[in-house]
Amino acid sequence: MNTYTDYLRHDIRLVLLRLLADMPGYRANSSVLNTALDHHGHSTSRDQTKTELHWLAEQHAITLNDIGPILVATLTERGQDIAAGRARVPGIQRPGA
Repeated sequence: MNTYTDYLRHDIRLVLLRLLADMPGYRANSSVLNTALDHHGHSTSRDQTKTELHWLAEQHAITLNDIGPILVATLTERGQDIAAGRARVPGIQRPGA
């Protein structure tokens, strides 16, 4: 049984993938993504955003480059498929669901 907190976390992950899909070069830094999450209705700390980015990297949906206090995330082909609803991963909300 999923809790409301689980639902929010799954949606945050999908929003992160969709944001990266819309970025030039399919990449953005954690600070930009944190601000963009806020504009999409998810008020998260920078630490929470980084935690979700690490989780997405473990699922091979993104790659991460650690540049000091900032993470640079790049969408992978698998991440593009997940963001578009062509692939499913438990823990990431499906688009339109």
